[in-house]
Amino acid sequence: MLAATRIVITLLKLRIGVAIAASALAGLAAASGGPATAGQIAALTLAVLGASGAAGAFNHYYERDSDKLMARTAGRPFASGQLKAGPIWPATFGALLFASIVLAWAAGGTMSALYVFLGAITYSLVYTVWLKRRTSWNIVVGGLAGSFAVLAGAAAIDPEPQWVPSILAAVLFLWTPPHFWSLAAAKADDYAAAGVPMLPVIAPEREWTLAILSYTATLAGLSLVPLFFGMGWIYGLFAAAGGGWFLWKSWRLYLEPSRKAAMQNFLASLVQLLALVAGVFLSALAG
Repeated sequence: MLAATRIVITLLKLRIGVAIAASALAGLAAASGGPATAGQIAALTLAVLGASGAAGAFNHYYERDSDKLMARTAGRPFASGQLKAGPIWPATFGALLFASIVLAWAAGGTMSALYVFLGAITYSLVYTVWLKRRTSWNIVVGGLAGSFAVLAGAAAIDPEPQWVPSILAAVLFLWTPPHFWSLAAAKADDYAAAGVPMLPVIAPEREWTLAILSYTATLAGLSLVPLFFGMGWIYGLFAAAGGGWFLWKSWRLYLEPSRKAAMQNFLASLVQLLALVAGVFLSALAG
């Protein structure tokens, strides 16, 4: 049972799914309108987890051969042979995605369901199938997947676009490239062996470290803009602390590039995301 549970957690990329679901709930908390019910929150959370899991599982299935070439991914269920490839798997992932979209529609309406669908399709087809091995812009466009989760949460409250959730979606879009570029820099040999043209693999150090620093500086500044649209000081404190830490680590990486510094920056990006989500939730509770 424990082994099966581990396979499911890995296959559905639930750690990433939890972060995406938290982003959706942050979008919900940041939106102006009537309060969401407990059932609505639970259903939307499951919908985003399911859609993210379906996209992540498809990523494992589609990349099972190249995953064998990377030490970081060689132990994944399909790459390691724990699960055998077959047509039943894409059909299963498609069914999970369909059920998740229906649940998102029941919880948040048509626009919320559409955003959940777009997030899953962006990661599974646009990023994994189309862009990942074709261009170093892969993760820049792929960053839209997480942004759609924020918009899905906000649409569950009000289908019309709102400033704060839209800004947070833009912040998450800008957050994704430096987050993954830092990981790619720390695991450059893996990505090179698999033929994935991540920016740190194909570009000079000065170029990719500057790209990381530029994105981080932009998103750190943008994360403070919601203060001008009614987000309180609690949010501002968390956004400034998380963004400041991420920016400092990106600056250190720019000055002295190394795999250790890249991994530290990757971890700093996670701290910043956690700080943003916590700031939104606490600000909503205080308000």
